Amino acid sequence: MAQRADQTDLTDASRGKRLQRVMADAGVGSRRACEAMIENGEVEVNSKLVTKLPAWVDPEEDHIVVAGRALPKADRKLYIMLNKPSNTLSTNKDEPGSDRRTVVQLVNHPAAARLFPVGRLDYDTVGLIILTNDGELANRLTHPRYGVPKTYRVTVKGELDEAAIKELERGIYLAQRKAGQTDGVAKTAHVEIELIARDRERTVVSLTLREGRNRQVRRMLAAVGYPVRKLERTGMGPVRLRGLPRGGWRELTREEIRDLRKSAAVAYREDKKPNQASRPATQRGGQGAGQGSVGPNGGSRRSRKQNQPKKGPYVSPNAGQDVHIRNRTIKNAINRAGNERGFVPKPIVEPDESSEQGQ
Repeated sequence: MAQRADQTDLTDASRGKRLQRVMADAGVGSRRACEAMIENGEVEVNSKLVTKLPAWVDPEEDHIVVAGRALPKADRKLYIMLNKPSNTLSTNKDEPGSDRRTVVQLVNHPAAARLFPVGRLDYDTVGLIILTNDGELANRLTHPRYGVPKTYRVTVKGELDEAAIKELERGIYLAQRKAGQTDGVAKTAHVEIELIARDRERTVVSLTLREGRNRQVRRMLAAVGYPVRKLERTGMGPVRLRGLPRGGWRELTREEIRDLRKSAAVAYREDKKPNQASRPATQRGGQGAGQGSVGPNGGSRRSRKQNQPKKGPYVSPNAGQDVHIRNRTIKNAINRAGNERGFVPKPIVEPDESSEQGQ
C-alpha cells in the first residue's frame, strides 16, 4: 500500500504513458485537445487535479476523471484496410450542412472503436486507405520525417514519353499554399515510376512517392502535360491492396501490422536515396514482375529490401476526370505559382506536415 500511496506523483516516466496519450487513446480527442483540457484544469488522476505536463499515468491502475466523468479503458488497437470508393470523404465527419459519405461510415466494426483515417485521399480518388485508433502509428505513417512510401496506379491521357518520366523523377516545382494563398514554390522529392502500359490514347504507370502534398500526383502529371484520368492508391509501405471489392474492408493481418510498424520505425534519409531508397517498388519485392518494369534510370537493380510483398490483383478504378491542362515547362509552372506582380523563387524549406494530404 505504501507503494501505491505515491500514485499522485506523476513526474516519474516509468509509471506508464503520458496522460494526454491515454486520453486520446480512450477517444476523448486529439492529443493537442487533451493537453488543453489538462492545462485548463479539467482532468483528475486519483482524485488529484492535474494541470501541468508532462504527466505519466498507468491506465490500468490509475483512476482518471475527465470533465467530471471517469475515463473508460482504452479500446483495443484496430487496423483496418478499406478499398475506398469514389465520391467518399477521407474524414470522420462532413462539413456542417453537407451530407456526403465518409470512409468511417463504411467500416461497421463490431468493436465500435473510434477509428480515424491515416492520411487522405481525394473525394474522387479510390483505393487503399487505412483506418485505426492507434495515433502513434498513424503519425509515423503520415509524417514526412519517416518517408513511408505510398504507391499509386495512375492512368493518364496520352502517351507519356521518357522525357516526362525523367522530369517527374527529378522533381516538379509546385506551388505551396498557406491560409488559402500561394506561398512560393518547392520542388517535389524523388519519385519512383514503373511503366505498365502505354499507347497513343493512354499511359498506365505505378508511381511511388514519400511526400503527402495536397493533390500531388494529379498536380505533378498536369505540370508535364498529362492530365490524370484514373487514380488508385494500391500500397502504403509494405501493405498492398488486394482481395477487396470497392467499398469493402478487413482487418490487417498480424504480419501486415508488424511490417507496417517496421516501415515507420526509422526516419527516412534523403541523402541515402541513391544507395537505399531510390529503387522502384517493383524491383524491391518482385512487384509487377513480367510487366516490363522500368527503373528510374532505365535499368534494373538488385533488391536490398526484403519486406516488400508481391503486388496483388488489380481492379481498375472507375473514378477520375479528364481535365484538359495544357503542357508547360517547369519555368512556366514557377511563373504560374507566383502572383501577378511576378514571383522570384528562393530556396524553400518544405513545411513540416504532420498529416498526409489528399492525392
